[in-house]
Amino acid sequence: MSNEKQVDSSRRGLLVATAAMGGVAGLATAGALVSTFQPSERAKAAGAPVEADISNLKPGEMKVVEWRGKPVWLLKRTPEMMAELAKLEGQLADPLSEKSYTMDLPSYCDKHTRSRPDHKDILIAVGICPHLGCSPSSKFQAGAQPSLPDDWAGGFLCPCHGSTFDLAGRVFKNKPSPANLDVPRHMYLSDTKIIIGKDEKGEA
Repeated sequence: MSNEKQVDSSRRGLLVATAAMGGVAGLATAGALVSTFQPSERAKAAGAPVEADISNLKPGEMKVVEWRGKPVWLLKRTPEMMAELAKLEGQLADPLSEKSYTMDLPSYCDKHTRSRPDHKDILIAVGICPHLGCSPSSKFQAGAQPSLPDDWAGGFLCPCHGSTFDLAGRVFKNKPSPANLDVPRHMYLSDTKIIIGKDEKGEA
């Protein structure tokens, strides 16, 4: 009788140990399966297209959205801002965006306004200075200001090393930035909805 109890007890211990090991293996397998459904780090870094609503954006205002971990500026330029763009071309290092930073100016963008002709007042630019990757500050007010020329017409100032950009994201001459700000591929879903990182040809 005592021998039978001893055998039963051994069997019970073996069954418990086996069940526990099976459970651990099951959890490990489930974990492996779940991890295969998670996006890879490379996919996360690539970033999906982002939709932006500009229905409440007033002339002279800018909003910022994030795409691929970077700030993307959406600036609704006033008629006065637009008029200044043509006057500045002689002061710019690359007025027609012939050199690129990390992406070429999309072919559907006007080279002077750097925007789509059917929405020429909207500037869409990646807010990262091509010099060392700082994010420039908006300086839309015209006139003399600290770190800016007396005839400043409005634009952007990089606080790190002083690169200045006009209201189309084009860098001025003799500045550290080697290129204009990037304009990402984009398209309009409607007059008030923009998708960044995708256009008629597909995703960027």
